[in-house]
Amino acid sequence: MTASYLIGLREGLEATLVVSILVAFLVKSEQRRYLRFVWAGVAAAVALSVGFGALLTYTSANLTFEQSELFEAIASTVAVVFVTWMIFWMRRMARRISGELREKLAEAIRMGAVAVVVMAFLSVAREGLETALLFFAAVQGATTSAGPLLAILGGILTAVAIGFVMYAGAVRVNLGRFFFWTGLLLVLVAAGILKYGVHDFQEAGVLPGLNTLAYDVSGVLAPDAWYSALLAGMFNVTPTASVLEVVAWVAYAVPVLVLFLLPQKPPRPQAAPRTPTTARAAPDPEPAPEGA
Repeated sequence: MTASYLIGLREGLEATLVVSILVAFLVKSEQRRYLRFVWAGVAAAVALSVGFGALLTYTSANLTFEQSELFEAIASTVAVVFVTWMIFWMRRMARRISGELREKLAEAIRMGAVAVVVMAFLSVAREGLETALLFFAAVQGATTSAGPLLAILGGILTAVAIGFVMYAGAVRVNLGRFFFWTGLLLVLVAAGILKYGVHDFQEAGVLPGLNTLAYDVSGVLAPDAWYSALLAGMFNVTPTASVLEVVAWVAYAVPVLVLFLLPQKPPRPQAAPRTPTTARAAPDPEPAPEGA
């Protein structure tokens, strides 16, 4: 449930920030008539994400045991690739995303209402599809889906509430620190998802060594204890694990954490985006010659 809440909070806040940037741009540029097209694109993206999650669940439930394990293993691997890309993309683009979104929306407005719907849809759909895939991969092996589902919904609702109070100007959140710490935790979550994916590959017979254990601390880490459930649910740290599972966890977590913690290069200054009003204005005059 903790991992599901973190996924919902992180991905939900990214999507909420995208929507708030688009809405604020339209309000400030007096283009409110396009708000309904932005919300139409957002609604379509949410519907697609929910449908994608339902499709993953339905497909997994209607396969044989070996097929289901292989399907879940592939989904886990793809989820790790997506979450890794998302973490580093947001780390690199956090300071420029606002300007780029405003510029893309201004261009969509010049193209027409359909372009605005498509632009809003694409901006939010990526976060929604990532959320559905990560949630599906993170809850594999859970005894019930009700708890993780409520947890991810709670994370999304928390993100929406944070985004609303930020948009209203009632509170300021250090987004750099937020994305840093949630990104750090998500690296460990992704390592756990990859470990579970390797276990599924072994269950499906694709990889060997299912019964070749790297450790067995079940005598110390009681499987039914609350802290065992927390470690297993958050980072997939289990009382027993095969050699390949441990190798996969370490081989992913160590280099990705090192790369994530490396200092960033300062971003290049970005020109202010052109609003629809300025886009139709007369071009800037030629600069005066030197010495004039």
